[in-house]
Amino acid sequence: MRCVVFGTKPYDKVSFDAVAGHGHQLVYQMPGLTEATAPLAAGFEAVCIFVNDRADRMVLKILAAGGTKVVALRCAGFNNVDLVAAAEVGITVVRVSAYSPHAIAEHAVGLLLMLNRRLHRAYNRVREGNFALDGLLGFDLFGKSVGVIGTGKIGIIFCRIMVGFGCKVLAYDVTENPEAVTLGVTYVSLTELLASSDIVSLHAPLLPATRHLVNAAAISVMRPGVMLINTSRGALVDTVAVIEGLKSGAIGAVGLDVYEEEAELFFEDLSSTVIQDDVFSRLLTFPNVVITGHQAFLTKEALAAIADTTLKNLTHLERHEPCPNQVRAN
Repeated sequence: MRCVVFGTKPYDKVSFDAVAGHGHQLVYQMPGLTEATAPLAAGFEAVCIFVNDRADRMVLKILAAGGTKVVALRCAGFNNVDLVAAAEVGITVVRVSAYSPHAIAEHAVGLLLMLNRRLHRAYNRVREGNFALDGLLGFDLFGKSVGVIGTGKIGIIFCRIMVGFGCKVLAYDVTENPEAVTLGVTYVSLTELLASSDIVSLHAPLLPATRHLVNAAAISVMRPGVMLINTSRGALVDTVAVIEGLKSGAIGAVGLDVYEEEAELFFEDLSSTVIQDDVFSRLLTFPNVVITGHQAFLTKEALAAIADTTLKNLTHLERHEPCPNQVRAN
């Protein structure tokens, strides 16, 4: 199958080129998929896209008119694809439902540890010859209450790690994961989780019901000085409300690998430009905020699994076989 890979980064090409034996013809494009770049896919049966590529109704119509039959997401989330429109124009959507949940969960723990022990500040101080410990006070994780919102493949691994630290783990999900219960995780209501947790980590998909799950009302229920971690989807968090929470002290620390308006920022080198997003710029001013640029997935194991599963998805469809990773509109 001939496929255009949009938004290609060097690590994408390396990982896809390393997967041999699938027999697909891949053409790499640096630009992401938008209405303006969609015509680049004319004559190709498939396109491969990532988290911030646009596959809305207009883009899908352009793709379909050019002969595209498949949109292959090289990620788990599919909130950037209009599934209803895809079905209407005859485009099949597939994704990578799981690549390395360990990568995401471990990155969330990394953000947590960095914020708690002020490692980002300590690193900069030592490089400047400042070995003072003032302002670097953290807390023992042992015995703390950690709230986990979403206990799927990633959330359950995060739970397991937190249990290993000796934390009391609370969870909220629409469906309880039996493995979490076996670990000793206690399922509670969302309100009880927010009110009882010293740390809240988000591992839920972005759906209409979860958009701005952490908003002003949710923050008002949280323990004063709570730590918030988000490695899932940026729009789970109302960023303006979080900034107000940071200013008032209601939120003690924030670790983000995602941001609701990240499409204009992440995955690009903007170091020589002025960032025009005032909300994001305000976030960067807080000493108790750590942001990484959607980096959590970036491990060798995850990239290999993403490439392998994506190409297997294309093979299933080319052979007219059922694809276990197909996504349909509800």
